[in-house]
Amino acid sequence: MDNRKSKAIRLKRQIPLFVMTVPGLIYLLVNNYFPMIGIFIAFKNIDYSKGIWASDWVGLDNFTYLFSTGSAWRITRNTILYNIAFIIIGTIVPIAVGIMLNDIRGKVRPRLYQTVILLPYLFSWVIISYIGFAFMSGDSGWLNNSLLPALGMEPVQWYSEPKVWPFILTFVNIWKGVGYSSIVYLASIVGIDKSYYEAATVEGANKRQQICYITLPLLKSTIVMLTIMSVGRIFYSDFGLFYQVPMNSGAIYETTQTIDTYVYHGLMELNDISMSSAASVYQSIVGFILVMAANILVRKVSPDDALF
Repeated sequence: MDNRKSKAIRLKRQIPLFVMTVPGLIYLLVNNYFPMIGIFIAFKNIDYSKGIWASDWVGLDNFTYLFSTGSAWRITRNTILYNIAFIIIGTIVPIAVGIMLNDIRGKVRPRLYQTVILLPYLFSWVIISYIGFAFMSGDSGWLNNSLLPALGMEPVQWYSEPKVWPFILTFVNIWKGVGYSSIVYLASIVGIDKSYYEAATVEGANKRQQICYITLPLLKSTIVMLTIMSVGRIFYSDFGLFYQVPMNSGAIYETTQTIDTYVYHGLMELNDISMSSAASVYQSIVGFILVMAANILVRKVSPDDALF
């Protein structure tokens, strides 16, 4: 009887916590789970005269056509390679920036540098796309009118040159996101016990050795967690980055089109809702497999760092 009473008391105390989770659960249901009902669209040939529910079932025909066109391989290649580059560079650079921010002394300078580095993260992709246009415009851009002539080089039509865009998009993505990621790593670095560094200094360890043997090993859990989350989204691309920054230029689709922009074009320009849905289902399934595989691999190597 006492055991039941104690359980009832604990449950009563936890009711406010359960109530606090309700808005988040509602958001997840409405934003993440209810839309999954639309998966069946990928297996239909949508005819608006018949309606979505009454349209003909075509099985895997949409997926067959998607892979037979060659578009699937191009957009898959672009999505994967870009995200691999983003994961690698987007891990190394923020860690380096976080370590440097941790070494800044004073009351004003650390906050100033953190604010300046974080500022691009707060810009929308529309603003960043026009900043990029101010640099790369063929007629009035700063690169063609100031920098390249000063270096004795010919102007470049940036929005018609597919080969340069992997470097441009990688740079823009890192520049925009490094502020947020570095602050995440900085928070972990600040939490490291200072006695480790003091002992290392007494033993004669220099700054590089302290980073290699103290900072990086103690950041392992944070690095692994963020990397697994990034791997889970390796089949997803930032729509604003790949659509807004290249200004939706068709001449550079070869190196800028990803699964997300392909789905958008299928919906808005071709009005092919079935094909777009098939591409989205393909994207979701492969993304799920990747995150599960990454977590299994981490759990075998370091069980304490796995997500589940």
